[in-house]
Amino acid sequence: MTDYRKLFDLTGKTAVVLGAASGIGKSSAEALASLGASVLCADRSEAGAQATVAAIRERGGSAEAAACDAANAADVAALAKTAMQKFPRLDIAVTTPGLNIRKTILDYTEEDLDRVINLNIKGTVWFFQAFGRIMVEQKGGSLIACSSVRAVTIEPGLAVYGSTKAAIGLLVQGFASEVGRFGVRVNAIAPSIVETALTAPFKQRPDIYNLYAGHTVFNRWSSADEVATAVAYLASDAASYVSGSTLFVDGGWTAVDGPPTGLTQLSK
Repeated sequence: MTDYRKLFDLTGKTAVVLGAASGIGKSSAEALASLGASVLCADRSEAGAQATVAAIRERGGSAEAAACDAANAADVAALAKTAMQKFPRLDIAVTTPGLNIRKTILDYTEEDLDRVINLNIKGTVWFFQAFGRIMVEQKGGSLIACSSVRAVTIEPGLAVYGSTKAAIGLLVQGFASEVGRFGVRVNAIAPSIVETALTAPFKQRPDIYNLYAGHTVFNRWSSADEVATAVAYLASDAASYVSGSTLFVDGGWTAVDGPPTGLTQLSK
């Protein structure tokens, strides 16, 4: 009989998490370390990455920090080189950074467009190239990117951001088709509304905060930890036959057409 508990165990595994200073990246690094992986926590803010490392070590986990700008190809390549200097093998690589400039298409400047595309699309490609090469050579590994519900559902001012998140889903599918024969898996997570330091200002606007909560079937925002558990699953052997997929962790956002308003009772 299969030892299902062991499938989720990451003891002895190695991981890189880019974007580990805050939000989903921080929780992902903590989740992987809690399950036994040794984690290289990378972020543009090295001080933030160090803080995540300190939190992991305080709980008995294994982690180190590195500086890396996810939108810079040379930085990402250097991070991959650092990972191989620290680890004999790399089992898991996760990238979470993303940028949204909320403007209508008519208002977008070339600088706005470059910033969003450079991080969200090019940054994902750089990450796949740098860490995909390592995993192809070693004949195995799990790559995880970060998409969004905005890849499939949109509102005014999010068209450019949403298009980049949709592109990430296609990059995942395409790269999965290219490296699967080497035993490499490629997937993405797609969160909806997540309570992080970056979204904290929404709490100062209860009208907006509650409006977004109402788009989920639970009528609440998620925690970053709830998204990180999906990352941990995709990183583990429990997902050994999962590749080319985008796993929606959206509280049912994409399952319903608009907020579930007007419901006062449920039939029994």
